[in-house]
Amino acid sequence: MLKFLRHGVAIAWLLILGIGVAILLSVKLLHDTAELRFERDVNRMVFNDNLDLLSALRAQAGVESDSMRKLVEAPAPNANSPYIVISIADHRLWYKQGDSVLFTAPVATASGKELVGGSSGQHWRFETPRGRLVVQSKDSNPAWVPPDWHYVEQARARGVGLVHLERGQNYDGYTVQGSEVIMPDGQPAPAPKEGHELIAKGNLIVPPFGTVQRRYLGTLGTRRLDLGDGYGIHGTDEPSSVGHSVSHGCVRMLNQDVETLYPMVAVGTPVYIY
Repeated sequence: MLKFLRHGVAIAWLLILGIGVAILLSVKLLHDTAELRFERDVNRMVFNDNLDLLSALRAQAGVESDSMRKLVEAPAPNANSPYIVISIADHRLWYKQGDSVLFTAPVATASGKELVGGSSGQHWRFETPRGRLVVQSKDSNPAWVPPDWHYVEQARARGVGLVHLERGQNYDGYTVQGSEVIMPDGQPAPAPKEGHELIAKGNLIVPPFGTVQRRYLGTLGTRRLDLGDGYGIHGTDEPSSVGHSVSHGCVRMLNQDVETLYPMVAVGTPVYIY
């Protein structure tokens, strides 16, 4: 009898454990379903240019991803306010107010490629973010401060190694003084230009942040609308790239097009990317 009771208790605990696992799996399934539903609704909103759908999205809850939370918690824009729509597939931007197109132009978007490298084996995936963003600031003749992936790409393209030049370090005669990288001859290194980075002892030199040599002028064209998190809508020094999936995440425009768009767009303008 005692053996039977012990056997029954074990079975009961197994049943309780099974029910608990089933509940956890159900919760996860509901969460995943809610997230997919939100992504579907956002894509539908952008595709149909339906700004009123934002109000419905904000009334719902349960999505945990940061980008979707930012989208859901953002205040619904005035239906009469201008906004930007960007199609990644069509490589095109529209500046609209209601149903009226105030301006449209071709754009370049991200390549979708992946890159692994750097001193600690970092991983980058170059994608243009989808969803609702906001123009956070505007820059005329913006400077580009390249992330580490730029130097990884350049070193790989030239078949050389990579070395980070630190302040207080002397690498083959290269040092840092104030905001300048100083060459072995004692002169400041030239202003950076893509494809002409500094190389010494078979290594491409990565200048420290805050130096002149870490600021590229002209790469982002003549105007930039900053979308935050390193993304933006800007011009380019490679006009042939517009219309293709070639960028590292930003939306590129021809300089003459971004110069036309720039004065039209106010800080705070919503940007819908799908």
